[in-house]
Amino acid sequence: MYKVKVFVTLRESVLDPQGTAVKNALATHGYEGIQDVRIGKYMELTLDESVKDIDAAVKEMCERLLANTVIEDYRYEVEEVVAQ
Repeated sequence: MYKVKVFVTLRESVLDPQGTAVKNALATHGYEGIQDVRIGKYMELTLDESVKDIDAAVKEMCERLLANTVIEDYRYEVEEVVAQ
């Protein structure tokens, strides 16, 4: 079994109004020195051994459904889970 951690973030060239709002709220609460805040999505997928090519499957899932590749970038980490 495999655990896949998927991280989706807005591309650097895309404005992040939610990140700006969080940055301003942090400043309002007295937190100093914060240069930028970017908001993203985090997903965990659990795949069984029937998935032969994990990388190809995850890339396809990200590009077709999990990320809007016009405005978002994604990366992922694959971890093999040992059955106990």
